[in-house]
Amino acid sequence: MSKIKDTDYLSISTRIRAMENRLLTRERMERMLEARADEDAAKVLSECGYEELGTLSHAALDEALARARAALYQEMKGAAPDPRLVEVFQLKYDYHNAKVLLKAHAMETDGSRLLMEGGRYAPAAIQEAFQRDDLRDFTGTFRQAVTQARELLSAGGDPQLADFVLDRAYFAEMRQTAQDTGSAFLQGYTALLVDAANLRSAVRAGRMGKGADFLNQVLLPGGNVDTHVLASGKSGDLAGVFRAGPLGDAAALGAALSTPGSGELTAFERACDDAVTAYLAQARRIPFGEQAVIGYLYARESEFTAIRTILSGRMAGLDAETIRERLREAYV
Repeated sequence: MSKIKDTDYLSISTRIRAMENRLLTRERMERMLEARADEDAAKVLSECGYEELGTLSHAALDEALARARAALYQEMKGAAPDPRLVEVFQLKYDYHNAKVLLKAHAMETDGSRLLMEGGRYAPAAIQEAFQRDDLRDFTGTFRQAVTQARELLSAGGDPQLADFVLDRAYFAEMRQTAQDTGSAFLQGYTALLVDAANLRSAVRAGRMGKGADFLNQVLLPGGNVDTHVLASGKSGDLAGVFRAGPLGDAAALGAALSTPGSGELTAFERACDDAVTAYLAQARRIPFGEQAVIGYLYARESEFTAIRTILSGRMAGLDAETIRERLREAYV
């Protein structure tokens, strides 16, 4: 692929700046939270370009978000000068679908309803290839990971180990794709995702009383913080290890929660996600370039999560304050 310049993004950057006006802002979230009826909360989404949900239900919500996600990636992949920017965000759906199919196969059940649209490959294509045991049309990293995880499960291995195999492949392919684009901004994003994943693993390991052997299995390479530092350190050192980086606040919270029987992780998880949002939000200060595409894709992914959190919470009978505590910082 010939070298792509930031000026090649002039047109799509202009389009994205206009589309950002329709994103789910904090003000719109508050209106959804305070709406008298669930259907009134859902109507706020029409301002963001979503179709009418009609009768609100979990199935209707799932279908609406799936359609919106598929449309987003189809549009952005066709418009972005480098489609690999989009693929970095699509990867997680491919690996999610692989996990679903592997576990359904191991349990001799049908996992079709749990497959998700939005990946590089159509769910039906992955399912058909999986059933034929022929993954030649997929990337080498994806193919090898699925094959290895399948062999583990077929031999009666721990399902968690199969998940580790797929997670490691997902992050490796994401990092490599970002590197292939040549975008320092995208590479910074993927490195931060690795750091956040490793921080979460370190906190959970401490809560389970697990040591370095476990961490060496689950920690991922490619972040800004060396895995050896995390694996050899104590839970109380987390705040110091991450202090100088964007995950400093999250690590301080995590350090206090890294022992068995410590408190809830809600605030810690939110702080991890908010650190990533703060990094991506820098894209809004850059007039044009690949940063606009990357930031917008992340913003829409965060929007899907917020919509599900609010509407699912309301349907479950949760009060506004409880739902509010689970929401992340808005991109806009």
